[in-house]
Amino acid sequence: MLDQAVLSYYLYRLAGFLAPRIPPHLGYRLAEPVGELLYRFPWGARASVRDNITHVLGPSADVERVVRRVFHNIAKNYYDLFRLPALSRAQIERLVRIEGWEHIEQALAKGKGLIFVSAHFGNVDLVSQVFALRGIPVTIPVEHLKPEALYRYVCGLRESKGIRLIPVDGPLLGLYRALRRGEVVGLAADRDITESGIVINFFGAPARLPDGHVRLALRTGAPIVMGFSRRLPDNTFVAYLESPLELETSGDRARDVRAGLEKVARVMERFIVQWPDQWVMTYPIWREA
Repeated sequence: MLDQAVLSYYLYRLAGFLAPRIPPHLGYRLAEPVGELLYRFPWGARASVRDNITHVLGPSADVERVVRRVFHNIAKNYYDLFRLPALSRAQIERLVRIEGWEHIEQALAKGKGLIFVSAHFGNVDLVSQVFALRGIPVTIPVEHLKPEALYRYVCGLRESKGIRLIPVDGPLLGLYRALRRGEVVGLAADRDITESGIVINFFGAPARLPDGHVRLALRTGAPIVMGFSRRLPDNTFVAYLESPLELETSGDRARDVRAGLEKVARVMERFIVQWPDQWVMTYPIWREA
């Protein structure tokens, strides 16, 4: 019997073969029932998503409807990922509209690189390609999936337009080097994969969130720009880019990190509560805060 991780690898390879051959009008239509199947499947992810959305909306009648939509969006995101290598620059530019790109240009003009911070929101895999397509090198630390063949395959899909990925559990010296070269480092602020972050209030309850982006900014002087993409009804995206985050530099590093993380959390809350079905986070955020 095939190991579950090995089976996942072969399923990913099959999807990667089929997706580019399915036209978008049909691919997105097929993704809806796939998302419904993921929602109904008796696995831990549904409970995790429900718990996350309940923290956002409270005990609302809308929670289950939003949870179902989250899984539909996850299925659509996978369809986009599997066909990403086959998409041309012109196709990606038609799929993604950017609001606030001037914040990126202004931040990079300072010559210290840029820390781009987002969440598992909208479709990061597709929208982040805009940086590379506009000639801006990007380095992103990612979860080291198992088996290794699956990790390499998924990274190959995500890196197909020029983004550079490094495993989050490996040496992160490449992030400092990228910033010194005036490049972009991309980090997610809503999941503490390495469990090295700090506990702050997030949607009114204590949650452990990663703080590496704030520590990196305080150490290097690189500005933080936050951005979030949203899938529209026609399956194109709009990405909203915020002005650079103002961090405190009191000299008390622990205090400054916490203050910066609080600011990051407030921006995430603002976007997530407005479009909760776009928050495709399948891990429980408040499990062991």
